[in-house]
Amino acid sequence: MSSDQFDSALDLLRRLPPHSTAANLNRICALAPDLTEELLSSVDQPLQTRQCKKTKRDYLLCDYNRDGDSYRSPWSNEFYPEVDDAEMPSERVRKMEVRMGEAVDIYRELYYEGGVSSVYFWDLDDGFAGVVLLKKTTPKSSSEGGWDSIHVFEAIDRARNAHYKLTSTVILRLSTGNEALGDMDLSGNMTRQVEQDMPVQDDGSHIVNVGKLVEDMELKMRNLLQEVYFGKAKDIVGDLRSLQPLTEANKDKATHQEMINSMKR
Repeated sequence: MSSDQFDSALDLLRRLPPHSTAANLNRICALAPDLTEELLSSVDQPLQTRQCKKTKRDYLLCDYNRDGDSYRSPWSNEFYPEVDDAEMPSERVRKMEVRMGEAVDIYRELYYEGGVSSVYFWDLDDGFAGVVLLKKTTPKSSSEGGWDSIHVFEAIDRARNAHYKLTSTVILRLSTGNEALGDMDLSGNMTRQVEQDMPVQDDGSHIVNVGKLVEDMELKMRNLLQEVYFGKAKDIVGDLRSLQPLTEANKDKATHQEMINSMKR
């Protein structure tokens, strides 16, 4: 694989519309199959949903629960389609994965009031790592939207403490349109990272610590999107386009100027 080809592929994906990342990624992989594995593990794209055949519960697909063309369900701990020699989490890590999945499922219902969540853990030499996934979409209508959260973390054991490194990505898609306003599409992604040492007494402490880090990061990113990105977009659109006809706007401006002039007399 050429590093120049890989860098060019990433550069191209950054310049294409964010809402078409999945389709464009598939096209690049078809043109350059040697880049497939590296691109799938490096490019964030909207999460896909699949139903567990054993439990009939929905779960999310990502590179961290993938083995070839198969994906592991967090509810049954089985790959679909089946894989004979798939790498599975150890018994200790699997127990933490189940407990974290239950906690995130409650968090999803309270904060998102719907959607789908999944948690996947795997072993490291000096600790463990995992990913917390959250997805919420609106029903298809004249206005559509989607939110995908991907929180990847590492937990390195250090005596009575653990060092956590969290990398969070939010992928947001919003679109609306009607005859009066026309079409509007707002989509993009944001990535933030944090590292922190936290006390650990047992495996349950890891669940609390990771949950707190994920919750705090989601709150910060939501506030940043609302106050900075949406606020700035609102100001720009307000300056570029007015719903009021130009003749009425000019009339109001003239009336306003006339009042100012009368006050100066």
